[in-house]
Amino acid sequence: MSGPLVNATRFRLEHADDWAKLESLVERLEKKSLRSLSDDDLLDLPRLYRTTLSSLSVARDTSLDRSLLAYLEQLSTRAYFQLYGVQTSPGRQVLRFFATGWPSAVRALWRELSFCAALMTLSAVAAYFLVLSDPEWFYGIVPGGLADGRDPSASADFLRRTLYDGADGPLALFATFLFTHNAQIAIFSFALGFALAVPTVLLIGYNGLMLGAIVAVFASKGLGPNLAAWLMIHGTTELLAICIAGASGMRIGLALAFPGTATRMDAMVAAGRVAATAMLGTVVMLGVAGILEGIGRQTITDDGLRMLIGGTALAGWLVYFFWPRRGSGQAA
Repeated sequence: MSGPLVNATRFRLEHADDWAKLESLVERLEKKSLRSLSDDDLLDLPRLYRTTLSSLSVARDTSLDRSLLAYLEQLSTRAYFQLYGVQTSPGRQVLRFFATGWPSAVRALWRELSFCAALMTLSAVAAYFLVLSDPEWFYGIVPGGLADGRDPSASADFLRRTLYDGADGPLALFATFLFTHNAQIAIFSFALGFALAVPTVLLIGYNGLMLGAIVAVFASKGLGPNLAAWLMIHGTTELLAICIAGASGMRIGLALAFPGTATRMDAMVAAGRVAATAMLGTVVMLGVAGILEGIGRQTITDDGLRMLIGGTALAGWLVYFFWPRRGSGQAA
C-alpha cells in the first residue's frame, strides 16, 4: 500500500506562513472592516486565497491528515466570503428589512398572530359583558392608576370630557400612561415567551380584559362609539404591535416546548431569527402609535376623522404585511 505522495510536515512548513497571513487578514476583516487592511494587504489577499486553494487541492489529492484538510477548508471558506460575499451597505440593509424582511417575518407568524388577536378579542368581549353585568368586576380587572377615575362611578360628563380634552388636559397624561403601559405589555409579551409562552398568553389575555372593561364603562354611559374613535386613532397600530410581539414570544416558547424533529437548540435559533425580526419591527409600530397618540389624538377631536385615521392605519399595516411580494420568500 503506497503512502502519501507529499510529506505532511514538509508541506506545512512550506506554506504555513501564507496560511497564517491569510488567516490574520480574514480575522481583521471579520472583526473590523476593509479599512483595517493596508494597500499591500489588499493586494496580498487574493494571492493568498489562491495559494490556500492550491494547498487545499494538493492536500485532498495526496491524502494528508484530516486536521490539515479541515483547517484549509475552513480558512478557504472564510476567505471566500470576505472576498466574494455580498457586501451590503447599512442603507440597503435597512431598505431590505422594510421591503421584505419584516413583512416576511410577520407573515411567518400568522398562526400565532391569529391566536393572539383572537385571544385579545375574546378576552375583551368577556370582560365587557362581565363589567356590564356587575360593575364591581371593573375594579378587579383594571388597576386604579390606569383607570384614573374612568370607572363605573364616573359621570357621563366626566367621561366625555376625557375623550375630547386637549393636549394640556388630563387626557394627555392618561394617554401617555396608556402608551407606556401598552409598550410594556408588548415588550414583556416577547421577552417572556421563553417561559414556554405561558406568560405571553396571560399578558395578551389580560390586556384584552382591561380593554373590554374600559369599553364597558364608557358604553354604559352611552359613549361606546366615542371611546372607539378615541382608541382607534392610535389603538389599531398599538394593539396590532402588541399582538405581533405576543406572536413572536409564542414562536420562541413553542419552539422550546415542541422542537419537533430538530434539536431544541436548532429550533430555538430558527424561531428566534423570525421572532427577533418581527419584534424589531414592532418598535417602529410603537413609535408610529406614539406619534398618533401624542399628536393626532390630542389635536383631532372629530370622531369620524379619528375612526378614518385608525381604520386607514390598520388597513395599511395589513396590506403591508400580507400583500404578496414576488421573491420575498418565507421567513420560516
